[in-house]
Amino acid sequence: MLAALAVGGWFWWAVYTPVSPAQTESVLLHTGYSTRRIAAELKRAGVIRSERAFRLWHWTHPKPSLKAGEYLFERAASLPQVYDRIARGDIYFHTVTIPEGQTMFDIAKAMEDAGLGSAEDFVHIAQTRTQLVADLAPEAKSLEGYLFPNTYEFTRTQTPEEMVGAMVRQFRQVAQQIGLSTEIHRTVTMASIVEKETAMPEERPRVASVYYNRLALKMALDADPSVIYAELLAGTYTGALHHADLAVNSPYNTYRFAGLPPGPIGNPGRSALAAAMHPESTRFLYFVSDGNGHHRFARSLQEHNRNVTAYRHSLRLR
Repeated sequence: MLAALAVGGWFWWAVYTPVSPAQTESVLLHTGYSTRRIAAELKRAGVIRSERAFRLWHWTHPKPSLKAGEYLFERAASLPQVYDRIARGDIYFHTVTIPEGQTMFDIAKAMEDAGLGSAEDFVHIAQTRTQLVADLAPEAKSLEGYLFPNTYEFTRTQTPEEMVGAMVRQFRQVAQQIGLSTEIHRTVTMASIVEKETAMPEERPRVASVYYNRLALKMALDADPSVIYAELLAGTYTGALHHADLAVNSPYNTYRFAGLPPGPIGNPGRSALAAAMHPESTRFLYFVSDGNGHHRFARSLQEHNRNVTAYRHSLRLR
């Protein structure tokens, strides 16, 4: 009788007495973990008092399944409360926002900063898993351009490949929505340049027209962002572009090599993709900042030089 009371008292204590983690604890429960393994991980993290009590509770309170994922424990909780969270899949997600125009290097850093793996691993996957877009862009040398800018929620139980795959799937969805189905790699490459050149959505079709006009006349695109990207690939970018950088020997340098670069120089959003698909019909060949976030466009070099002078004058007045 006393033994039964003692066991009952222990079980009550192990199950219903709340446990306060020493600090915020993150527990990773991977797909395929047994109930025994889940109990061990929770006990190791100091979230429950007894592995045996957890297994007994599971045996007497069967649920459809215990859900894999990352769980964050910040406050005191009893074993049933912990169990119910895992049974309903109350998973902790890391939110990562990828702005339009970011490169795979920028995205890799954001993922690392969010605790979702190393930037080096992310870049390696982005540079090698081109089979993810082989049907869309067989000429793609990396996944640059196809990691669609968006806000994502990931858990650390997902692999980097799965996270990259989610970004590519988002690109596919948007491409389908806007009707991007032909010359995809060329369009995404153009859109990535347009994205880098202006933050104003209403200007993007006009900027796209400038570059398409230059291509038609076999003029060099002379796009500064392409030079920056060339140096990012080489690991030589210092954070600022200098005149000497315009001579960098890379097919991404649109000052030295005519035509579009071999691939995108960033990951464009919906507006830039639409602009590359539907540029304005213009005769503009040049543009320069007006100093207020927009651009002045010109049909001739003489007109462009006047716009450059006006821009420099506006800078001196500040």
